[in-house]
Amino acid sequence: MFFLKMITSSFKRQKGRKLLIALTVGLSACVAVAMLGVVFDVGDKLNAELSTYGSNITVQPKSQAVVADLYTRSEKSAESSSQLSTPNAGSATPSAVIQESEVAKIKSIFWAYNIEDFAPRLDITANCNGVSVPIVGTWFHKTLQLDSGGSSQVGMPGLRPWWKVQGKWPRDNTKEAMIGKDLMAELGGKGVGDRLTLSLGSQQVEVVIVGSFDSGDDDSSSLYLPTAVAQELAAMPGQVDRVEVKALTTPENELARKAARNPAALTQDEWETWYCTAYASSIAYQIEEVISGSVAKQVRQVAALQGDVLNKTQAVMLLMTVLSLLAAAVAVANLLASSITERVSEFALLKAVGATDGSIYRLILAETGCIGLFGAIVGSLLGTGMAQIVGMVVFHASIDMHPMVFVWVFVLLALVILLASVSAIRSILRLSPAQALHGR
Repeated sequence: MFFLKMITSSFKRQKGRKLLIALTVGLSACVAVAMLGVVFDVGDKLNAELSTYGSNITVQPKSQAVVADLYTRSEKSAESSSQLSTPNAGSATPSAVIQESEVAKIKSIFWAYNIEDFAPRLDITANCNGVSVPIVGTWFHKTLQLDSGGSSQVGMPGLRPWWKVQGKWPRDNTKEAMIGKDLMAELGGKGVGDRLTLSLGSQQVEVVIVGSFDSGDDDSSSLYLPTAVAQELAAMPGQVDRVEVKALTTPENELARKAARNPAALTQDEWETWYCTAYASSIAYQIEEVISGSVAKQVRQVAALQGDVLNKTQAVMLLMTVLSLLAAAVAVANLLASSITERVSEFALLKAVGATDGSIYRLILAETGCIGLFGAIVGSLLGTGMAQIVGMVVFHASIDMHPMVFVWVFVLLALVILLASVSAIRSILRLSPAQALHGR
């Protein structure tokens, strides 16, 4: 009871300093909770944000992928060989294909819910009024019936959200097309509402342009139309030459990179961890399992960008958390030292009547702990709100606060307060009751 009265009396006599300590701890807790909350949840948010910039996995026929790898190695080992052609260069139609009927199986893999969008492609070159026209046959608004009983709509609008589109996207199973801005100029200003007659060998197809787009890259020189039309023109029914997949993935780590090099080199435990984690490499591997004769590869630039941005963002936030805790430790130590200096006579009297150094330590720690706990609780609530503001402003989504964030913050603050208290009350050891009570 006497112990509690001492603590209560201290609060009443030094309200200003106690509030400053609580405010310092509260601000530190606020910053730490907000930053750690975002750090724990930023991976999925960043991946979702970066996934808006296109596909991150490409599926090709195995033979085409092998040839592409050979050309890549040749270009790297012989930079002077500038005359090397790429696979299928000069060919109007692809030489290796994937069956279009198998593409929907992508939605049957273990990580099906992480597959946000996908679409097959058939790239060919046709003739239109004496001009060679790059043509891409693909899906636009394809509705797939899933084995689970549900349905999913996939297609190019989800894979190319940054395109500046005028008019509308073509409909599947029609002879509608969408023309790129650069190709429009090459064809003499052909645009929405015009008809184009395309020919390839003995095949000829007439399409109507229902939309135009500006992609900001080489795609603006292409004509996009449904796969059925491109297949009819190329005399390749039911065939495509690759598939673009946009998946929500976990940033790469050493395990993912090891598996990407050679999955067979993984131990059983590593295999299970890798296969059951949404790495781009594990999703690609599972796609290969369901599409026969295919090779699925992650787009390395996208994967590297995701990992780099995530690591840098987390490093900045962790640094801010550490700095806020260090600032709190310095501030609390100074405030406690000032508070102890004002109470020298009180502590000297306690020692004169028999109080030990340990009991005085416990008194100061109890006072500081109560103040710190109050500041930490209030600061954590404010930090949760700040994390939500950061999530809405930066990612346009709420932040899921993991319980471990609060555990870590309270443990770190407890250590900070303990270290600050020990630093501040070392002067108690040198305190002489007689000299203190006589004002010396």
